[in-house]
Amino acid sequence: MARSKSLRTIDDWTHVSTSHPNKVSGRSWSAQELVDGFCFVLGTAQVLWLGVLLVSRDLTLEWWSVLYLIAFWLLTAYVGLPRLQEVLTKIYVPDYFIGRTVTGSGILGDPVNLAVNGSAAQIHATMTQAGWMCADELTVKSSVGIVESAVLRRSYPSAPVSHLLLFGRPEAFAYEQQVGGSASHRHHLRFWPTPEGWLLPGGRRVDWLAAGTFDRAVGLSLFTLQVTHKVDADIDVERDHVVDTVTSSVSAARTEVLDNFVAAFHARNGGGDVVHTDGNLVVLDLSSVAAPADAALPQVVSPRLPPPALLVAGALSAGEALFHVVSLSLLALPSVVVLGLWAGTLARRAWARTLLMLACAAKAGAQLGSVSARSGHLGLATLLEAGVSVLILIVVSSDQARHWVTPDRTRP
Repeated sequence: MARSKSLRTIDDWTHVSTSHPNKVSGRSWSAQELVDGFCFVLGTAQVLWLGVLLVSRDLTLEWWSVLYLIAFWLLTAYVGLPRLQEVLTKIYVPDYFIGRTVTGSGILGDPVNLAVNGSAAQIHATMTQAGWMCADELTVKSSVGIVESAVLRRSYPSAPVSHLLLFGRPEAFAYEQQVGGSASHRHHLRFWPTPEGWLLPGGRRVDWLAAGTFDRAVGLSLFTLQVTHKVDADIDVERDHVVDTVTSSVSAARTEVLDNFVAAFHARNGGGDVVHTDGNLVVLDLSSVAAPADAALPQVVSPRLPPPALLVAGALSAGEALFHVVSLSLLALPSVVVLGLWAGTLARRAWARTLLMLACAAKAGAQLGSVSARSGHLGLATLLEAGVSVLILIVVSSDQARHWVTPDRTRP
């Protein structure tokens, strides 16, 4: 099948190699990888150290003590536990296709239960005709919108979905159907383009893989304690719902079932929700679907945009530098240097990222050691001073920052 311009764009986004995509080869560790690993583990230890300080310093029943507990939850749920999970999953989660997506922390996510043959334009035409809406890109604005929808019961039919990874990359786009006038309940389906030359187990070639689930409520993740959607356990029902809406609305769509694509299982997804499936994979053939040449295509996650967390780290660095410069602090020069190293990291300079990791690791270690040696109440200024360096180290030592600075174009 001829590959459309939109699909070539998605191939560029995936950064995958066309040479021996199903082969596995041994590799040795470079000096840069050893530094990355050291800073990765050290950052994990320091964020846990900071968490212990938050709850062990002069806590009373005063109302302001609640602020420390909230800070501890935020630190634990959105920094500490995800990083700890990332460390553990690097050890035991397979780094090859097993029919499961993974979260950004490396936890096994939703099972892959659909495959598609066709172009991005044909998927868009099909899903739109079948009554599905393309999900908005995940941004600060759309994140606020989905919170308002869930809390205030407001309609948001194109609410964003959280990213899941397949082939080491987030979904290219997602579609959804809102239920009940709120983003708390919705059908949703994520799509990933397969690498050029990549074959399903058994030798079958498909253009796309997809994972469909139904969000039944909002709750806390079992693994990270983050606020997240809770999915319905029977993902086969959601798979069949997608197929039914497509085949009943688009006459040119064809289906084929690959029985026992994976073994039937009963497990948990990335949020800790129980899911079960019969293991069958439905292949949707959309290659005969008419797609207008001027059709609006679903937005692809751009590889040219830096990770949002890296931008947040820059904002923290800029705020800290501004504070020290205005107050004529002795830390003004080091803070400006850190800000410059962040700018170099944003410009994809590997040396700048390495120096930034080492500088933040040393600075955070000194600050945490100084705080640990003190007694009494832990002030807000001291908390912020110690926390900023730790958070920047966590961000710049993450896989997302590493892939931004040095994209891996050989990983399928």
